[in-house]
Amino acid sequence: MAEYAHPESLVSTDWVAEHGSDANVRLIEVDVDTAAYEQGHIAGAVGWNWQSQLQQAVRRDVVSKEEMEQLLGAAGVGNDTTAVVYGDNNNWFAAWAFWQIKYYGHGDVKLMNGGRAKWEAEGRPMTTDAPSQAATSYTAQAPDESIRAYRDQVLAGVGSGGVALVDVRSPAEFSGELLAPPNLPQEGSQRGGHIPGAANIPWGQAANEDGTFKSADELAELYGGKGIDGSRDTVAYCRIGERSSHTWFVLTQLLGYENVRNYDGSWTEWGSIVGAPIEKP
Repeated sequence: MAEYAHPESLVSTDWVAEHGSDANVRLIEVDVDTAAYEQGHIAGAVGWNWQSQLQQAVRRDVVSKEEMEQLLGAAGVGNDTTAVVYGDNNNWFAAWAFWQIKYYGHGDVKLMNGGRAKWEAEGRPMTTDAPSQAATSYTAQAPDESIRAYRDQVLAGVGSGGVALVDVRSPAEFSGELLAPPNLPQEGSQRGGHIPGAANIPWGQAANEDGTFKSADELAELYGGKGIDGSRDTVAYCRIGERSSHTWFVLTQLLGYENVRNYDGSWTEWGSIVGAPIEKP
C-alpha cells in the first residue's frame, strides 16, 4: 500500500491528545456550524469563524496578509509554531483554513485526521473554557500564487486540454439543478452547470465514514479514474473555494501531485461571469 506523499501534513487524534498542549503547538477549530465551538472544543483550541474571519468583509476575497497575521498572532501562533487545524464535517472548513495558512507561507501547519467528529466519537474530553495562550506577533510571507487559480487562468485553460479541472460539488450542483448546497444558499451564482471539461468528484468521497482520509491507493484510484492523475496542471473548484480546498489538500499533501491550484472564486464567480462558457448535461 502506498503511503501519503506528505504524512507530516496530518496528525492523528492520539497525537493531538498527547501533544496538543505542548508549548510549540496551537490548535485551531474551524467549523461549518459556527456555534459548535462554543458548545465544546478541544482544550486550548482557538475557534475561527469562517463567515467573519476567513474572508474579507467588504470585497469578496480571502483574508489579506495583514488579517492572516492578526488571526495567527491572536491564536498564539508564531512563525515557528506548529499549527494544527481541525473542524466538523470531515474537516471541510478546516481544510480551507489550512490552504489559506499555506497561501501565506506558514510551513508547519497540519490537519487533525478525522476532525471534530472522530475526537467526539472516541469519547475524548471537550471544554467550553476559553484558551489561555498569550497572543504573539506573526509575520506572514507574500502570497504563494502557485496554489491559487484565478478566473482568467481558468478561462485560458478551458478547451486547451492542458488543464485538468475537478468540480468537487455535489452531482446536483454539477448538473445545474442546484446553485449551492441546500444548507448554504447565501452565496450563489446567476447560472447553474459546470466548467466545460470538468470531472465531477464530490469532495466527501475522499473520506471514510469516520471522517479520516481514505488510503493513498484508494485516493489515487478515485481521482485517477476520472482523469485527475497529476499528469497535467490541475484546478479544483466548488462554490466559494472551501470544499475544493479539501480536494486540494488530498491532491497535493496526500497524493503529492504538483501544479495543483485551488480556484477559490469557484462557481459563485464563474456562474456569474458574462460570456463564461458553461456546460450542462
